[in-house]
Amino acid sequence: MDMVASPYMVSWLSQVSKEMVPSWLELLLATQFFTTCANHPLATRNECNLFCTECEELPPAFCNYCRSCDHSTHHVIQIRRSSYHDVVRISEIEDILDISDVQTYIINSARVVFLNERPKIRSSGFSIPKAPSSSGHSCEMCGRGLLDAFRFCSLGCNLKSIKMDNMPAMVENDPYCSKNDDVTSNNDVGSITKLATMMRMEKNHHPKRLLVTDAREYLTGHHSSNIKLMGDS
Repeated sequence: MDMVASPYMVSWLSQVSKEMVPSWLELLLATQFFTTCANHPLATRNECNLFCTECEELPPAFCNYCRSCDHSTHHVIQIRRSSYHDVVRISEIEDILDISDVQTYIINSARVVFLNERPKIRSSGFSIPKAPSSSGHSCEMCGRGLLDAFRFCSLGCNLKSIKMDNMPAMVENDPYCSKNDDVTSNNDVGSITKLATMMRMEKNHHPKRLLVTDAREYLTGHHSSNIKLMGDS
């Protein structure tokens, strides 16, 4: 049976990040850093490890030379590497982003947070979440063991949780669910509510299981051929 998502649901999901987290956060988490700057290919120290939280222009990652030319008065943060994973110093983002639920680490005498989830890679190439640590704390989204009593291992997992937390409210406020009873019964729009419940159960009872990174994928049909927008054939 096809799962139908109304335009309201898709639009609502698009607004979640804008209202609850800074608009630049998703761009930051999706950006590839430490590439060679296309504008300064022959310059020394031309790696793209900087990100502007104000203009959000493309390309989002840029080098120090680009910063001097185009972002001299903007709030720019520097991305660093730890064990091949991107991190950012708390001192650079704590005033513009709530990171109170994210595990912090001390690297090179500076306290940092990881940008994205760090899956453990098996020899087969498949990723699996890391087992919980001896501390008894683990990430609510991916199950990675945490050192302290935080909820998430990274900014990315924190963002996923925000989106999942707001799915039930999205369904309850959807005018399509209340005004189109015939459409609801024929196409099972109520299954969206089941989807939200299922994702909540996955999050609470199976924290080690890999979850879809973005709930919007369910509603737009990008993840499953059995989910489509209302009005699609």
